Amino acid sequence: MPPLYTATNTSIPVYVKHGKRPGPVLFVSAAIHGDELNGIEIVGRLIRSKSTARLRGTLIAVPMVNVYGVLSQSRYLPDRRDLNRSFPGSKKGSLAGRLANLFFKEIVCKSNYGIDLHTGAIHRSNLPQVRANLSDPEVLEMAKAFGIPVLLNADIRDGSLRQAAGEVGVKVLLYEAGQALRYDEFSIRAGLRGVLNTMRHLGMLNKSRSKGHDIARFIASESGWVRAPESGFVNHLAQLGDHVSKGDKLATITDSFGTFLANIVSPAEGVVIGKQNIPLTQEGEAIYHIAYFKQPDTVAEHVELLQDNLVLGEQTVVEE
Repeated sequence: MPPLYTATNTSIPVYVKHGKRPGPVLFVSAAIHGDELNGIEIVGRLIRSKSTARLRGTLIAVPMVNVYGVLSQSRYLPDRRDLNRSFPGSKKGSLAGRLANLFFKEIVCKSNYGIDLHTGAIHRSNLPQVRANLSDPEVLEMAKAFGIPVLLNADIRDGSLRQAAGEVGVKVLLYEAGQALRYDEFSIRAGLRGVLNTMRHLGMLNKSRSKGHDIARFIASESGWVRAPESGFVNHLAQLGDHVSKGDKLATITDSFGTFLANIVSPAEGVVIGKQNIPLTQEGEAIYHIAYFKQPDTVAEHVELLQDNLVLGEQTVVEE
């Protein structure tokens, strides 16, 4: 990659493992946003996993795409651009464009499938969820195989990795879980298991013999943010994974003297899949992200089952 202005050379770390038997090529990438660290740990555990010993096909594992952002603990690149709005990039463009082009040409275009690992932004947490173009039957089956309850049929944004990959026929899942600049063990375990499950679905690994609760998958085609009606201090009542009904009180807002100002209320029935963590807010700021399902109470139940599975299968997940 272009060197730092200190004349320090910079490169993207890439791990490639070829199986002895033929199969598809899968890339697993993390830290496209440099402050999203959970994926780095997921990729590290994947590389060390005993499950990949009899790999079919090729695994390309990239723990840090936006190395510049990781160095500065920033979501963005030094040119203040968002790498995930810069694909497919350009050899002669900005720093973001050049990095996007390098990763796209050298990794994405040489793959059949991809899993891109993300977290929530700074001071925001996401419930483990898969976002993908679920109108594509092959992508839908991959998303179901990942093995978590919440699947979002998410719009493809201009300049995103998913958009650019889709245009060259590479099927990509995006995994969201946890928050920026923090490791979250539950999110990491769910992500590692999800990647291994997807590899099994693609025929790259042998089927697992471990058993747990059967996790149902629920697809949301719509989600929305609930915003603060007042500026002040937030006392959260609803948490990630909660089933909420229309009119439920999600949080209260007070002033600096503790005087009540307003309630934050759910506009519809759904499941909380994202929330702000910092207890300070400005009027209009997004506080809760809610996904809308036909059976949200059932979704919440299966989120708990996922947590149980990861606890019951803790030793298996670590060893895998």
